[in-house]
Amino acid sequence: MTHRCLKCLKYTMCVANFLCFMSGVAVMGFGVFLMVNFKLTALTPSLAKFNIANMLLISGIIIACVSFLGFLGALKENRCLLLTFFLLLFFLLLVELIAACLLLLYEQTISEWVERDLNNGLKEANGSHADKFHSEWDLVQKMFDCCGVHNVSDWGVNVPDSCCLQDCADLQDRQYRPMGCLDKMRSWFEENFLTAGISVIVLCIIEVLGMCFAMTLFCHISRSGLGYKF
Repeated sequence: MTHRCLKCLKYTMCVANFLCFMSGVAVMGFGVFLMVNFKLTALTPSLAKFNIANMLLISGIIIACVSFLGFLGALKENRCLLLTFFLLLFFLLLVELIAACLLLLYEQTISEWVERDLNNGLKEANGSHADKFHSEWDLVQKMFDCCGVHNVSDWGVNVPDSCCLQDCADLQDRQYRPMGCLDKMRSWFEENFLTAGISVIVLCIIEVLGMCFAMTLFCHISRSGLGYKF
């Protein structure tokens, strides 16, 4: 009976890690797609390396590598791979908890940092490379139904068409989007805060279950004298 349960645990780990590996590959592919088609580097110049596309690419690589390690370790009943998988999951869990605590503790500082970076990005968009950067701001302003960082006055005299509520052809009756992108982004994060929190909790539970499964299989292999020995 115990042997059957452990066999079931082994193949459950294999299937779960394979699904996670495919999810990681999908996330990585989506990140590459965003990097090629949406290079949002003008919004936050100092945070350009930490944009959504790069974060998705890095997350996809990490998920794919860790899940492949767990899949191979469970399939081959390799103690070394299972222990490495356990340690990597433990490390990722610690990083996620630390990051969540830092975001809560330094929420105001991060908000001021993003605001300052958005202002710098808008200044660059009004500079010599306006055509290159306007397209990025147009995308965000249409997506969030906003204009400028705080309001339309941030653009000065070079107000892009994406700030208009309707047609910008009529110069006299132009109506601009009333809210700035900073306030819209804050509202969007506040509305999705509960969803993000639940997602993080579910992710942590999955990681803890993966650690428990890996350690259970590791101990069974050690007691049975199977797998590679250190």
